[in-house]
Amino acid sequence: MHEIDLAQDIVNLALEQASRLRATRVLAVNLRVGQLAGVEAGALHAAYREASARTVLAGSRLAIIDVPLVVWCAVCLAEVTPVRINRLRCPRCDTAAGEIRRGRELEIAALEVDA
Repeated sequence: MHEIDLAQDIVNLALEQASRLRATRVLAVNLRVGQLAGVEAGALHAAYREASARTVLAGSRLAIIDVPLVVWCAVCLAEVTPVRINRLRCPRCDTAAGEIRRGRELEIAALEVDA
């Protein structure tokens, strides 16, 4: 369950940012998670609650923003969303996708804090 390590990294990054902002309390951490990030949301929420206990993040909300998979089709010259994440092909022309444009993200998008 790599979500424990992910949650600890998220908490550490959020604590650094909260310290820079001189926040007394973090209300929420908004996290962008791509479809290909391999994150199980329920496990990440549980791990986050544990990792954030006894910090300024204790009791904060972990808001996961799902980022859909988007690939570039060199034939259609367009960003498209594959029908399935395990079949990276253009849904219009069925060409194999050459580049993943979105869907691998795992990043903190914003913190909501009390200063």
